[in-house]
Amino acid sequence: MVAHGEMATKTTHRGIPMIAKQQRTGEHDSRFKPYQAYKDSGVEWLGEIPAHWEVKRLKYFVRVRADKLFEKPENLPYLGLENIESWTGRILLENQPESVDSTISMFKPGDVLFGKLRPYLAKAARIQFDGVCTTELLVLQPSLDCDQNYLFYSMLSQEFIRWIDSSTYGTKMPRASPEQVKNCGIGIPPLPEQQAIADFLDRETAEIDALVTKKEKLIELLQEKRAALISHAVTKGLDTNVPMKDSGVEWLGEIPVEWEVLVIKRQFSVQLGKMLQNNPESPKDELAPYLRVANITWNGVDLSDVKEMWFSPCDKERFNLREFDLLVSEGGDVGRSALWRRELDTCYIQNAINRVRSRGKDLTRFLYYWLYTLKEAGYLDMLCSKATISHFTAEKVQEVPAVLPPLSEQQAIADFLDRETAKIDALVAKIREGIGLLKEYRTALISAAVTGKIDVRSNGESKHLQDQSVWRA
Repeated sequence: MVAHGEMATKTTHRGIPMIAKQQRTGEHDSRFKPYQAYKDSGVEWLGEIPAHWEVKRLKYFVRVRADKLFEKPENLPYLGLENIESWTGRILLENQPESVDSTISMFKPGDVLFGKLRPYLAKAARIQFDGVCTTELLVLQPSLDCDQNYLFYSMLSQEFIRWIDSSTYGTKMPRASPEQVKNCGIGIPPLPEQQAIADFLDRETAEIDALVTKKEKLIELLQEKRAALISHAVTKGLDTNVPMKDSGVEWLGEIPVEWEVLVIKRQFSVQLGKMLQNNPESPKDELAPYLRVANITWNGVDLSDVKEMWFSPCDKERFNLREFDLLVSEGGDVGRSALWRRELDTCYIQNAINRVRSRGKDLTRFLYYWLYTLKEAGYLDMLCSKATISHFTAEKVQEVPAVLPPLSEQQAIADFLDRETAKIDALVAKIREGIGLLKEYRTALISAAVTGKIDVRSNGESKHLQDQSVWRA
């Protein structure tokens, strides 16, 4: 047996309570109490469990439904792995397919689904309706002495997911076999206690999810503010008292009197990158780094995965990059742009990127913000939507209309937007960090409750998030 003094709730320096196992510090958080006594579960991933709990293999209290169909019934919803949110079990029923070209499984209210493909994604869901699903989801029917909600939360335990993931087969598409899942043991408290744990987690996760939703809405508002700030600066300028004139472009309206509207090719050269060529005989010491669309983000060039290939001397002259070249995505998310700030001494572009270079003057910083405004307004997507696959070709880039203030004003606007967007971006990053911490805490709390590291039976209303400043926007 393990005395309760050997279990503690540890609070990190960020103020987030994290359940710690066998911390012999004697410190306790009054919000979460351990059980009075523990015993060894005999299950490696589970460790010690409350003394009155049992350990059972899933196959002794869960039946795997074997009902299969070869086509989707019109009146039943379909769940693929993409319809279940990782780690939360939230079911997303949007974009239902008209038909499914594979064998499917049937499920019933009261079942629990568990994704056996890439189990590290933690795709589990509790079901309250009739439907069908991909066979990559195991359909589990709990017995009468197993609460559906408790089983659901148990299958979202970090330790359970890690244990199942460690026994998968296949490299590119790792799967857990049904037998591996059925033979996994979990801690089983008495049924009323299962229900109490599930009720507690329903309350706690609902509160956390509400806070996450609130923060995500705040991010949306900040991003809207950011887009509006950029749009106003690049179409109206910074001086509210400057005289205005008709731009001659219906959707643009009035612009300051000293501004011009020109197509991009009047002030910039546009060059599409080099076609990729696989030449395995190229000497490794002659390979050079190049950028792909995946490297281009509105927040700058992502150098985390830069590829290399061979460029001839002629290619190097044609496809090289200079500081403040503007990189514009030709395919994929058309028009997505980034300024090259010479992050590498030497770098080139491949044929899914347009390089926009100013002719003798530093004009691309302003143009970057102008293209961002056109992208947010949907103009670039509309411009490229005629083809089956959208492409923002060099020819299309050259013909895009751009407002161009005098050079000194362009620089002032770009400097202003650099400063102000950096402030908003820093705030968004801080909020996203808070969201990440909330999700981390949510997952840890589930694991602690379903493995018996904390006793939640006496917890009524949730109090533990109210005094945590880290949760606040």
